[in-house]
Amino acid sequence: MLKILQATQEAAQPAVEAATATQMSLWQLFNAGGWLMWVLLLLGGVTIFIFVERFVAIRHASRLNMNFMNRIRDYILDGKVREAIGLCRTENTPIARMVEKGIERLGRPMSDVQSAIENVANLEVSKLENGLPFLATIAGGAPMIGFLGTVLGMVQTFMDMSAAGGTVDMALLSGGMYVAMVTTVGGLIVGIPAYFGYNYLVAAIEKLVFRMEANSIAFMDILNQPVQKQ
Repeated sequence: MLKILQATQEAAQPAVEAATATQMSLWQLFNAGGWLMWVLLLLGGVTIFIFVERFVAIRHASRLNMNFMNRIRDYILDGKVREAIGLCRTENTPIARMVEKGIERLGRPMSDVQSAIENVANLEVSKLENGLPFLATIAGGAPMIGFLGTVLGMVQTFMDMSAAGGTVDMALLSGGMYVAMVTTVGGLIVGIPAYFGYNYLVAAIEKLVFRMEANSIAFMDILNQPVQKQ
């Protein structure tokens, strides 16, 4: 039994050593990529921060009570303007702030009310898009930075070969090539999630904009109904 256990441990030892070597080689490859790898690492952290922060903000902005417009309609038709404004402030969403601005413009021409609503909607969309241009820049720039690191690595490889007398050393050439390619891999690892994250957030904002337009139309329809003053 003891011999069997010893044989098992001896068989597992190479796997453990291989796993340790792999972990060490990954860290060594990261360092071999040079200072550009630290730039890509920073951009990766910024990507995660922007995506998570914008995802939470957009999800909060999309939250709206399904009975919100019905209650606004009842308040407006009953002439309860203060109650309607209080409801909008309680909801505290872009749609609610847009409707609140429209309520504050009651009594003015319908064109003025519509213009006020559109101005608030534009401001709210601009707030939601904060940070997205930088995310798009990372999506396009990270692979380019990785390619730059690859080119610099290849240049360094040929310089080393030239310093060695111009002889073609396949070991030196292959070693320099895979080290140089590390930056390209790092750039793609950062750029691809940034690209998909950017498009996801843009689609979520467009969906919210559609809901804002629908609620704007519904609010204008409410104003076109006769108001019952108490």
